[in-house]
Amino acid sequence: MIAISNANQDMGAGMVGELSEPMDESAFLQHIKTNMKAGCIRHTPLKGAKVKKVAVCGGSGSFLLRDAISTGADFFITADFKYHQFFDAEGRIVIADIGHYESEQFTSEIFLDIINRKFPNFATLLSNLSTNPVNYF
Repeated sequence: MIAISNANQDMGAGMVGELSEPMDESAFLQHIKTNMKAGCIRHTPLKGAKVKKVAVCGGSGSFLLRDAISTGADFFITADFKYHQFFDAEGRIVIADIGHYESEQFTSEIFLDIINRKFPNFATLLSNLSTNPVNYF
């Protein structure tokens, strides 16, 4: 996983960060697919450039597309883009729609960590049950 630094970690609906080393677009898509355990990634046309700056929003993030573009991000990783919304990228950014569940599936680990730090005497257990209603064939 690649850490994203952001001075305002507690505000807003998304984050923007820079990779420690630029990556080829196809390699970056494979990296996302593998690390986010995505069955597939819907994306806009690749720009033929290296990926350095990345915008991310878990869940339905299409409403942040203009903000992601305004930051100069190369990629916007999120979910739930509708067909016609992909045209709104207009070649300025690569949208990588990884799926709603896939973009949020690791938040339970974040909450577990917060609960364990705040309440160290509580016994906690994460469920192994997947609640993703979407399947891929």
